[in-house]
This record gives sequence, C-alpha cells and structure tokens, in this order.
Amino acid sequence: MDHHHTPLPSPAPASSHPGWRDQAIAKIEADYQRSADTHLIPLNLPCYAQAGIDLYLKDESTHPTGSLKHRLARSLFLYALCNGWVHEGTTIVEASSGSTAVSEAYFARLLGLPFVAVMPQSTSPEKVAQIEFLGGRCHFVGHAGEVYDAARALAQRTGGHYMDQFTYAERATDWRGNNNIAQSMFQQMRMERHPVPRWIVVGAGTGGTSATIGRFVRYMRYNSQVCVADPEGSVFHAYWRSGDASLTAPGSRIEGIGRPRVEPSFIRGVVDHMEVVSNRESVTAMALLGDVLGRKVGPSTGTNMVAMLRLADGMRQRGETGSLLSLLCDAGERYLPTYYHREWVSTHFGDCDATQQALQTLLHGRH
Repeated sequence: MDHHHTPLPSPAPASSHPGWRDQAIAKIEADYQRSADTHLIPLNLPCYAQAGIDLYLKDESTHPTGSLKHRLARSLFLYALCNGWVHEGTTIVEASSGSTAVSEAYFARLLGLPFVAVMPQSTSPEKVAQIEFLGGRCHFVGHAGEVYDAARALAQRTGGHYMDQFTYAERATDWRGNNNIAQSMFQQMRMERHPVPRWIVVGAGTGGTSATIGRFVRYMRYNSQVCVADPEGSVFHAYWRSGDASLTAPGSRIEGIGRPRVEPSFIRGVVDHMEVVSNRESVTAMALLGDVLGRKVGPSTGTNMVAMLRLADGMRQRGETGSLLSLLCDAGERYLPTYYHREWVSTHFGDCDATQQALQTLLHGRH
C-alpha cells in the first residue's frame, strides 16, 4: 500500500457545538479512569545497592498504546478541545517519529476523528502497522526535518488541526500536579530507602517530559536534579550549553528522542545537566538492561540507562548515596527488525563489542 497517496479526508466545517466537545472530553476522562498508574521498577544492581545507591525505572510501556507518549497524546487532545481547536469531524494531523502518532491515533479513534501521521520514511514498520490498526493514515517524508511543513500543509488542505507536539508538549500538561508523571513518581518513591531522587533522568524528543518534571521539582521544592540524556546527532545538548536556538544538527538515530532543530517545548532552564550518549551506547545499554529486567526495552530507554549509570558511578566514586529514577519509555518488541537485529545494528552503528565491555563494567561496578 502506497501511504503517500492515501486519500485524505475532505475538510470538515468548524463547529462550536458544546455537546460534542463535552462528550469528547468525557470520553477521554473515562479512558483515563480505566487506566491504572504505571509501575515503578527497582533495578537489581548489587554493586550500587551496596554503596547506598538505588536505581529505578518508571515503566511507561504499560499504557494502552505502549509508551510514555500516551500521557502526552491525552494532554494534547484535552488542550486542543478546551482551546476550541478540535471539533466534530476535525482531521487530526501530527508530525511524529512513531510513538506519539500511535497514541494520538488511539485518541482520535476514541473520538471518531480522522487521523494522519506525518513521519520520516525510516519509521519502524511495527509503528506504522499500529497506527493503521488504530484507524490512522501514514504520510511519509524523506527526512525528519521535513515533517513540520508537511504536517502543517496537510492540516490546511483538510481543514484539520495540526497537533504540533513539538510546540505544545510543555504547555498542554499541568506541571503543578494533577496526575502528571512527576507527581506519580514522587508518590511511588515515598516508601523507598531514598524517597526523594538525587537525579531524574529523561530523554528529550519534544522536551515536554523534562519541562514537566523540572517545573514540578522546583514548585514542590524537592532536592532533585533533572538530567536529559541526549542521543548522538541531536541538537539539544549544544543548545543547552550555548542558548542559541538557531542551531541545527543532523538529527538522532535513536527513534523518538533527540531532534535536528531546537523545539519550542524544550525548556533549557529547567534542565540541570545533560549527558550525550552515542548510538552504540544506546543500543548496547538497551540489550544489557533487557538482561537485567528479563524483557526487551526500546532504544531510548537504553539512552536513559547510559546517563543514569554514569551519574550513579560518579556518585559512588564520590561516596554519595541516594536514588536515581528514569523512564522505561516503550517495549523492545517494536524494534525487533532494527535495533535488536545484529546485522542492522552493525550496518548502521558499527561494532559494539568494546562499548559492551565498557557498559558491562559500569553496570556491575568498578572495583
């Protein structure tokens, strides 16, 4: 099937009918009530535990759409509905490398709205299949940098609404609390040995998660710091250091995180520290973490893990104790033909043997 030529829905007349909007919001709220919170998983790493350092992952793969982006999609839909941007019959358009589109397709189907995802040609077939299963359509572009203009043009052509996660992610979520991910993390940590994490480590795609967590930590006056793990090829680290929003970069090869341009939702001032992680480190840590957990995780979780281990190792060397918390962003099953395929990794990233030895040492401790 040629996704480029999938017929697009015709423009829908804008309607400000409050009855439909009320029903749409009620459906999203009911869906939220049906969802339990995601688990917080302690990592079994004896060398750190003995040194008084505990590591945790909040498992965002258990959402109905299988990733952290389920929270973002819910917030974006509520934001757009309450702003009067989405009406009955409105075509929803999103620029996404996959997971956000899967989650938005879910909510579009819930509300009976047409959905089109604009994504790079390189997006995994598994994600494309999930979007189509949920009733969405996929429109491909050659490079990640082309998604914005293509999505805007499609929304215009269909009289639809461009969700624009990269602009609205940080403002669609209530960072003061109200069931956001940060509030949930701190609640779940209450009974642990070190209830207030020394570090919270997240990746950045839109920057919405780091903005929400960073603001919440300050608002609640917690003694926690936010570290963003940035994959090789992403622009965020250079921007964080320089403050120059006009910078660009080649773009990330780790699906879902890192960007070729500075996104409006990436709030530099709430990030305390950044760690740049190579592609080899991301995929190697992804596989090693799978061995620790007994299940497969996605590559962006590998990126998070590298940054978390570097911070934990630094704490241990300085004789500091405390906890570190990060996210398990999605499950590895979506990436079996790519990041889990030895030949694919070797072709795209080269030999990972030396990286594996270095990370094994970090994972099990230097003596």
